[in-house]
Amino acid sequence: MNILVTGATSGIGRQLALDYHAAGHSVWALGRSADALAELAQQGLHTGQLDLEDREESLAWFAGIEKLDLAILSAGNCEYIDLPAFDSALVARVMRANVESLAHSIEGVLPALRKGNNPHLVGIGSSAAYLPLPRAEAYGASKAAVAYMLDTLRIGLAAEGVRVSHVAPGFVKTPLTDRNDFPMPCLVTVEQASRAIRKGIAAGKMEIHFPRRFTATMKLLSLLPRSVWLPLARKMAKS
Repeated sequence: MNILVTGATSGIGRQLALDYHAAGHSVWALGRSADALAELAQQGLHTGQLDLEDREESLAWFAGIEKLDLAILSAGNCEYIDLPAFDSALVARVMRANVESLAHSIEGVLPALRKGNNPHLVGIGSSAAYLPLPRAEAYGASKAAVAYMLDTLRIGLAAEGVRVSHVAPGFVKTPLTDRNDFPMPCLVTVEQASRAIRKGIAAGKMEIHFPRRFTATMKLLSLLPRSVWLPLARKMAKS
C-alpha cells in the first residue's frame, strides 16, 4: 500500500510509520522535526517536513502526492486549562493543532486517496471526546470536533468508496503524555497502540478505541445523565 502518516516524528504516528514500513509498505512520514525525519529517512521511509497549521504550505506539499491507499492523520497537541484562569489563546492553539491541521490534511490527501485502491482515511482523536473531563476544556473540545468531522465525512465520502475511521485511544505513553501531572489509568505503549490501530484498520472498523477496559468504561460513563456525571467529575477535579 501507499501510506501517508502525519505527526510521524514522535509517539503513535512515528510507531505506525515504522510498523507499516517494516511490513513492506511504501510510507510517507510527515512532521516538523528535521532530526526525527532524518532518522526515519535513514530507515528507508519517504519523509516530508511540514507545518500542517499552514494551509497554503500544506496543500502545496500534498499536491505532489499522486496516489494514496491509506492516510493516517495523527498530528496534534495537548494543553490543559487550569481554572480559575481561562486562557482563550490556549484554546486557539489547541484548535489549530488538532482541528485546523486535520482539516488541512484532509483537504490535501483526498485527491490522492480518490486515486487509491480501497482508499481509507483515518484520523487520530481521543477518548477524551466521549465525555467532559476536568482541565480538558480545550483538548476535549478539539477531539470532539475531530470525531464529529470524521463521522460526517464517513457519510459524505461513502458514495466515492473512501472509508473513514476514527481512532479514540486512552492514555498512550508518548512524549506528549510524559508531560501529564496526573495518574493515567491503563497506560499502554506506542507499540500496543500501533498494533491496535493497524488491526482495526485492517478490519475496516469505523471506530477504533483502546485499551478496551478503559475506553469501554468511558463510553459507559458517557451514557450517564449529566446530573449524575457532574458530581463525579467535580471529585476528579478536586483530586
